[in-house]
Amino acid sequence: MRPQRTLAGVAAAAALALMLGGCAADPADDADPASSAPAVASCVADPHAVATTPLSATATAPLDDATAEQLDEAAAEGFAHAAAPGAVVAVQTPEGTWTATYGDADPDAKIPMTADVHHRIGSVTKTFTGTVLLQLAEQGELSLDDPISQYLDGVPEGDLVTLRMLADMTSGIASYTADADFQAALFADPMRVYTPDELIAIGVALPRLFEPGAEFDYSNTNFIMLGRVIEIVTGKPFAIVLDEQVLQPLGLDHTAMPSAEQVALPAPSSRGFTLQGTPDDSTEPVDATGWNPTWAWTAGQMTSTVADLLVYGRALGTGQGLLGEDAQVERLTSMDPAGGYGLAGGCIDGWFGHTGELPGYNTTVHYDTTSDTTVVVLANSDIPSGDCTDSKTMADDPGTEPCMDPAVRILHSVSTALGHTFNPPPKS
Repeated sequence: MRPQRTLAGVAAAAALALMLGGCAADPADDADPASSAPAVASCVADPHAVATTPLSATATAPLDDATAEQLDEAAAEGFAHAAAPGAVVAVQTPEGTWTATYGDADPDAKIPMTADVHHRIGSVTKTFTGTVLLQLAEQGELSLDDPISQYLDGVPEGDLVTLRMLADMTSGIASYTADADFQAALFADPMRVYTPDELIAIGVALPRLFEPGAEFDYSNTNFIMLGRVIEIVTGKPFAIVLDEQVLQPLGLDHTAMPSAEQVALPAPSSRGFTLQGTPDDSTEPVDATGWNPTWAWTAGQMTSTVADLLVYGRALGTGQGLLGEDAQVERLTSMDPAGGYGLAGGCIDGWFGHTGELPGYNTTVHYDTTSDTTVVVLANSDIPSGDCTDSKTMADDPGTEPCMDPAVRILHSVSTALGHTFNPPPKS
């Protein structure tokens, strides 16, 4: 394995593109990797079978040595070509589970990566928000076809924008993260605390991108709105609802929606590095570990561990423990043929899930509906590598491979070893 690219140093803040969404492959840089996939109306071949396949009795046992060695070689190869100091990789198949770590959790202190690190999961948060939304719809507490005006005032064309359009990114409401003033303010003071209503106000003040339901555009504003809808319907803070309806039922004891007072990651954790917010001519990463994530809220504020996400990833793909069969089938068949993104999740060739990014951290949680296999990758860098035309890369990046974020590059390599390659369109 060739040496990792150096990730050290601090640079002054400047406004760059903010990529909260699953940013593995979308040319717009702020969308889930599935959002630019080809037509996927039948991405999941048999959704009813997926929703009813029981967990194998051997799934939680260690994978056999030969398979583990193959996965380790593949993950190490992907990691060697990723611009990240460290990574955690986990795979669960019907035959067993495998977890491995690579590189450093803290490169300056030479602290090796461990499998139990807490990690900022970025837009994987959207799948949790979407799951709670679908649960409330299943319980009859709301309808996905309710207009947002039923819950929030001041949304342009709010009578025409439904909760479904917010969840599948067809609302036409711009993402507040695309606002230049917001970006400048965030990078000038990354410790600033934001409220959900502030974020919504920024998003709805931007020009509408298209008429409700007409097209697809990945918008973080949509999911801040859905978080507020969940609070209004339940009369409880989102974090409480999340805990009651998702975290406790699945036993996700190391997953949380941190409060504004809980900025620091729980121990153990890794230090995260980014090129976002650095001057255009700088390739020296910033340590973004302690940046306040309140600007992401129900679009990307959550933290978790690879073990929790491995449990959650299968539940997300099958619905088991979270949704009834009919609701999960609706989710698995909700992908827009033009965009590949559906109800808070995307699909590429049978791989259903989401990627996530906050400055310093990149996450993938994907479930292979063709083989009942879950893959989770955590990387403590959001810096892409390869032949990137728009995204900033490290100075010593040779740029010969397709442009990918760290966790996605490792997922691509591991999935190939599993026999079913996850092939997102290259990031730009």
